[in-house]
Amino acid sequence: MEYNVSINSFGARGTLEVGDESYEIFRLNAVPGTEKLPYSLKVLAENLLRTEDGANITEEHINALANWDPSAQPNIEIQFTPARVIMQDFTGVPCVVDLATMREAVTALGGDPNKVNPLSPAEMVIDHSVILDVFGRADAYERNVELEYERNSERYQFLRWGQGAFDDFKVVPPGTGIVHQVNIEYLARTVMVRNGQAYPDTCVGTDSHTTMENGLGVLGWGVGGIEAEAAMLGQPVSMLIPRVVGFKLTGEIQPGVTATDVVLTVTDMLRKHGVVGKFVEFYGKGVAEVPLANRATLGNMSPEFGSTCAIFPIDEETINYLRLTGRDDQSLALVEAYAKEQGMWHDTENEPVFSEYLELDLGTVVPSIAGPKRPQDRILLSESKVAFRKDIHNYVEEGLTPAHTQLDEAVEETFPASDPATLSFAEDDAVVVQSAANGAEGRPTKPIKVVDSERGEFILDHGAVVVAGITSCTNTSNPSVMLGAALLAKNAVEKGLSTKPWVKTNMAPGSQVVTDYYEKAGLWPYLEKLGYYLGGYGCTTCIGNTGPLPEQISQAINDNDLSVAAVLSGNRNFEGRISPDVKMNYLASPPLVIAYGLAGTMDFDFESQPLGQDTDGNDVFLKDIWPSAQEIDDTIKNAISQDMFRKSYADVFKGDEHWRNLSTPEGDTFAWGEDSTYVRKAPYFDGMTMEPAPVSDIKGARVMAVLGDSVTTDHISPAGPIKPGTPAAQYLDSHGVARKDYNSLGSRRGNHEVMIRGTFANIRLQNQLLDGVSGGYTRDFTQEGGPQSFIYDACENYKKAGIPLVVLGGKEYGSGSSRDWAAKGTVLLGVKAVITESFERIHRSNLIGMGVVPLQFPEGESHKSLGLDGTEVIDIVGIEKLNEGITPATMKVTATKEDGSVIEFDAKVRIDTPGEADYYRNGGILQYVLRNMINS
Repeated sequence: MEYNVSINSFGARGTLEVGDESYEIFRLNAVPGTEKLPYSLKVLAENLLRTEDGANITEEHINALANWDPSAQPNIEIQFTPARVIMQDFTGVPCVVDLATMREAVTALGGDPNKVNPLSPAEMVIDHSVILDVFGRADAYERNVELEYERNSERYQFLRWGQGAFDDFKVVPPGTGIVHQVNIEYLARTVMVRNGQAYPDTCVGTDSHTTMENGLGVLGWGVGGIEAEAAMLGQPVSMLIPRVVGFKLTGEIQPGVTATDVVLTVTDMLRKHGVVGKFVEFYGKGVAEVPLANRATLGNMSPEFGSTCAIFPIDEETINYLRLTGRDDQSLALVEAYAKEQGMWHDTENEPVFSEYLELDLGTVVPSIAGPKRPQDRILLSESKVAFRKDIHNYVEEGLTPAHTQLDEAVEETFPASDPATLSFAEDDAVVVQSAANGAEGRPTKPIKVVDSERGEFILDHGAVVVAGITSCTNTSNPSVMLGAALLAKNAVEKGLSTKPWVKTNMAPGSQVVTDYYEKAGLWPYLEKLGYYLGGYGCTTCIGNTGPLPEQISQAINDNDLSVAAVLSGNRNFEGRISPDVKMNYLASPPLVIAYGLAGTMDFDFESQPLGQDTDGNDVFLKDIWPSAQEIDDTIKNAISQDMFRKSYADVFKGDEHWRNLSTPEGDTFAWGEDSTYVRKAPYFDGMTMEPAPVSDIKGARVMAVLGDSVTTDHISPAGPIKPGTPAAQYLDSHGVARKDYNSLGSRRGNHEVMIRGTFANIRLQNQLLDGVSGGYTRDFTQEGGPQSFIYDACENYKKAGIPLVVLGGKEYGSGSSRDWAAKGTVLLGVKAVITESFERIHRSNLIGMGVVPLQFPEGESHKSLGLDGTEVIDIVGIEKLNEGITPATMKVTATKEDGSVIEFDAKVRIDTPGEADYYRNGGILQYVLRNMINS
């Protein structure tokens, strides 16, 4: 990408000499005022200086940043041009599908297809497709990789074509690692060099946890796949100059406390404070004491507290990490020289001014977990048993909840039928079990005895931990918690403890380096003894690729409606995400994942209950096997070296023999397979003309869904397994796909036909148009009486009848991952507007990017307070003003009930910037880019 287009109004262009090399840079000291800015805003200021073109980016924009008022509410729009784009395969495949389709659309409109290329470097890491089908045995990794290629070879061939067809697009093949860990260990530059220029590495990604790179001083965040495509094609990201929250770190972490505990504490604090749409920047003397891996863990969880980023400035620790991970000496020298030259080196003596302030003494952090359904629901480990007993009432029918009377009887003892519902802890199982007394509606509340040919006989009940997963880049990138877990496993094995037989164990490191240091430290045998065999290098459990539970366990859960739990070292625990069999999900550090696998239940107090007995019959408590901080530090020093990183990443784009043996299509445009159920030409440019048609008001719309608060993109976007009998399964059936080959919705993101059918189909979705029904259902008002129907089927009927649709939502609509398909699926179902109490940042902009108008109820109002129940016919007036270049502050919504009565209100328009208005007028961001590309 040609960056030296800057008109250089401030005379900032200069040269930086580092060793024998010289680089063109844009000096911030040419702009008075920038010296006092927070680190993150200095990065934005440099970005504007370097890309100043006098039209989209002007002298006024640069001055607005230099004169930033920390106390002001964001109201000045700027255009930020990221240096590069990073993708994972679930969200990245549709980007490549769209680029391939754009090549054909350009040709159809008389342009040159080779104009469609990434203008910024784009890298994809294939990490979301490995499913943990096989676990707890030595061949788990090999079998899971084979199954991954069997399922995904079509997608992988397509991506290999893309790697050859597009310039500046690289693919890290499967089995290498997790995108964000590969990013910080290898792909991130911290200071970028391109066309002779040096400038801060900035990067947006198609995954919300892109913010992990913030730990390295790289400014970036997750965007929708739609925005990422635009960034790849040279479009700046439109944003408002944000408020910046200064987060001061002091003190030191206490023994027994992990980076995970710190991040769950920070998540809790920042959620309570309120940081949506803001930058968070860590500062203070304590920052130097925070290891880079801990910084990356904090950055990773930024979407969980809701901030745009959570960044650390560059300092000595940054350089040390870049050196450890194998970056070359010239790069290290450049990062240090550039950061110091630009005032971006962390200076503890001159603290910048922030909009808001928070402080955490790391010494006050205590062990924590989060759950059972949101990352911000922090629970002190010391109170986890009490919290579980309170929460279980939300998952189990009244009268069927465990009574929690602790008895000493053995599990096998038969309770008299007249006995009140009681519970027992079996000394050998440490799992909650119920008596044979019948509960409400005659359902027995007795212990569920499971006989499994591999695992023996055992008892299952509410709260049993059936998944224990060490997974997700959040923690697998952090040697202190990964080696802490392995040392805890060693101590447990030496005491004679074992994982409970009903626990599905998972070890999925985020890079091959983890495997190397486990081997060097001699810790693999202990992990394997507890069932933690290598399962794959990928996200696995964290994104719902948990794979099926053993058949007898799954059957016992479903036949008896047990509310069981998963414990994982991930960043997301939303309902229905981890496994369809599991209702309660808890986030925990890797050592605690192993501890819960030993306990086998959430109904457990580590302080007072033993995990088991040693060979001499003595009780063993968690504190007896928890490794000391010294032990962990010594192991890190002895087991991790620069050579490991250099060896792991030496041939990172080459892939294994599976990857190298894939047959790869040739040519500038892709030859779409007519019968492909994985990759299909995208429909967004069908019938597109060079001039956009005028936008129009919405008349006679019906309500597709009435939704409550905190409906996430996990509820909207297709993800997870494909359930037989659903519209997505029916489509695959009609194309001759066997049930065993359904694969996941995420893996089929390149086929819009599957994805539309999976949109709004999450089993936990509660559409209030129906009474107490969960899942992807609505009422179809094209039929007499509006009967219950699959959402997809109803939307098809509305489409045939020419009836537009709207969605009504509550607070924080669209929180969760930056999922492009949440917006793409919405528009393809025929939804023209979404009206909510409030939106999550990424999803709101993605809706606009697909041509859907986001509206908010008047302040303090909701669909409930206004008396809307979803049976109304909706008219929205005011959209047509956009044709005149005016974005109205409000639009008039009229809802007419079946009896003819009318509810009217003025909805706030959430098209927040002129750039967003351009996208909406063009029918979406891709159409806007395509028209500009041809015109240029």
